[in-house]
Amino acid sequence: MTDYIVRATAGEAQIRAFACTAKGVVEKARQAHNTSPVVTAALGRLLCGGVMMGSMLKGEEDLLTLQIKGDGPMQGLMVTADSRGNVKGYATVPDVILPASAAGKLDVGGAIGQGTLRVIKDMGLKEPYVGQTLLQTGEIAEDLTYYFATSEQVPSSVGLGVLMERGNTVKQAGGFIVQLMPFAEEGVIARLEENLSRITSVTAMLDEGKTPEQMLECILEGLNCEITEVMPAAFTCNCDRSRIEKVLISLGKQELHDMIDEGQEIEVNCHFCNKQYKFSVEELKQLYHKSR
Repeated sequence: MTDYIVRATAGEAQIRAFACTAKGVVEKARQAHNTSPVVTAALGRLLCGGVMMGSMLKGEEDLLTLQIKGDGPMQGLMVTADSRGNVKGYATVPDVILPASAAGKLDVGGAIGQGTLRVIKDMGLKEPYVGQTLLQTGEIAEDLTYYFATSEQVPSSVGLGVLMERGNTVKQAGGFIVQLMPFAEEGVIARLEENLSRITSVTAMLDEGKTPEQMLECILEGLNCEITEVMPAAFTCNCDRSRIEKVLISLGKQELHDMIDEGQEIEVNCHFCNKQYKFSVEELKQLYHKSR
């Protein structure tokens, strides 16, 4: 299993934790969207956060969507994940190039700018749960930490990282989410804070060869970390021709009539995986007869 998520508890169930390694997930997204290094880092971080948050969902059909909108040149990011470790996503502007930040790193915050983070959980109820917070730094990990604290009232620490090769492929990607339960004792909180203060970065740990399990052992040292579940993670898009046909049919007769009148085949692009679907005039006519 190359890319995977681990779930754990610690401190006699006073802490729950998640960690993942997702180099393949982020590299597949980079290839699908031909993203620049700074966009790969931004999208990769959100994919790692999304795949771990998706694994928190309980229902088989539950879906999580993370949406970032900013006033920076990248404009926004969208990531969708399910409870089984499947995740997909895209950036609004995939080819942004920016100088390195003052710290000499990819300037993810500068590419995103100021804006909002929306978290949408579709759990099969009448209405999905929607939480929205202002971006704190645009660096994504801090923004998710702030979201958990304000929208879900769960004290959390989120670490996310993407390390690029010189050839702009993905060298490492992964992250962790550690959350305190409401009944967490002061001693447990203090030990966790002490451990977190010693963590350099997610990319440093991954580059040292640490697995998700070993990352959590460092973060939860002295707190009796117990791994409870391991699941694979994958960049997966469930688009197919029949789904695209349904989208076209939903446009209605007038819209389809206008396409047919133009007398040319059309090309429909899936935002999430960048796959192209072509429809001839004859195929559009068939869809026209199925529409209302």
